[in-house]
Amino acid sequence: MKTGLLIPAIAMLAACQQPATLSVDKAWVRLSPVADAPASAYFTLKGGAKDETLTRVEAPEAARAEMHERVSKAGIESMADLKLVALRAGDQVVFAPGGKHVMLFGLQPSAQPGKTTPLVFTFASGQKITVSAKVVPPGGTAPSD
Repeated sequence: MKTGLLIPAIAMLAACQQPATLSVDKAWVRLSPVADAPASAYFTLKGGAKDETLTRVEAPEAARAEMHERVSKAGIESMADLKLVALRAGDQVVFAPGGKHVMLFGLQPSAQPGKTTPLVFTFASGQKITVSAKVVPPGGTAPSD
């Protein structure tokens, strides 16, 4: 008898869950140790209820931003431009050191360690998400909070 009541209760709880929402989390920017060299931005894309495609990342405090990915072919490391990044519904794509990243060229001097800088993410659906990325010094690691 208890099992018969448990199945409808689980089904009702599942129906009450909120659908996944497209989001950008854990955004941070590492400054370059070399003057006039680009900084790097990292973050996690979280998919919503439908498949989506990231088409562009902009940084209002930078002259330009480019999406890249580190690739290895025949033991040789290089960077490849990323024009689009597919994001499956409910999945996530991580931009992290040694992999996908956004290079920020001409970042304004106001972007200092301990402060934040805005990043604007544009998706194929037209949705835009703006986040504040924490700025860390050259060689710094992802913020823990």
